[in-house]
Amino acid sequence: MPRDHILTLSCPDRTGIVYRVTGLLFDAGCNILDAQQFGDDESGRFFLRVHFDLPATITADGLRARFAPLADAFAMAWQLHDARRKARLMVLVSKQGHCLNDLLFRVHSRQLPVDIACVASNHDDFAALAQSYGVAFHHLPVSADNRGEQERRILDLVEREHIDLVVLARYMQILSPELCDALSGRAINIHHSFLPSFKGAKPYHQAHARGVKIIGATAHYVTRDLDEGPIIEQDIARVDHAMTPKDLVRMGSDIESLVLARAVRRHVEHRILLNGHRTVVFR
Repeated sequence: MPRDHILTLSCPDRTGIVYRVTGLLFDAGCNILDAQQFGDDESGRFFLRVHFDLPATITADGLRARFAPLADAFAMAWQLHDARRKARLMVLVSKQGHCLNDLLFRVHSRQLPVDIACVASNHDDFAALAQSYGVAFHHLPVSADNRGEQERRILDLVEREHIDLVVLARYMQILSPELCDALSGRAINIHHSFLPSFKGAKPYHQAHARGVKIIGATAHYVTRDLDEGPIIEQDIARVDHAMTPKDLVRMGSDIESLVLARAVRRHVEHRILLNGHRTVVFR
């Protein structure tokens, strides 16, 4: 059986990083399948993703123990992932289900290698949709009076279901700073415009009123700063004067679904490394 793993790291840029890392993997008997690297002159940091086979003679923990001294010497932020393990997702949704439906279908048809452990919503509109795919649905109504309790229930589900990634698939609620912090680096939001752009309610209607020539969508990590987290993926479509707001909504829904699916895939394949407020996304 293949025992492929993925090593990701970032550190201050200097000579010898790739040589030392690949040399250690060679000495451990690992076979490198692919590797990608990037040195950022602006931040002075180096980023590396290495996908490799781990030999039967060494465990992942054994490799971590070998790698730790090298990581310390280069001041690396690093992680070692089992590439065979499927990430467990929780999807949060409100009353627009196109992104949820797209994710459920991609997982069901094995286009997206994850497990959707559960769907949670402040409305019950998509209970039947989730259950048709055999996915547990949790109705978590929210109001100004119970927001704290509702968010604690979300975190309880994250812990109980061993969730690796929370996906906000048009979840139209602002997360508290405390919840944003608790999910830091493991929550992705799809924003219904090409950031920075029209924010708030009815963005496509705003875009139509301004006569825009492109619309788009943005997937980003969730942070305390509303809709300003590190951007993972974006896409656009050209529009013209003959199109109505309804046309823009239809086109925008397609873009949102595609952009979110790409962002989720790149996260679960460990292709995203944070670079301050930006991201390095290896293709």
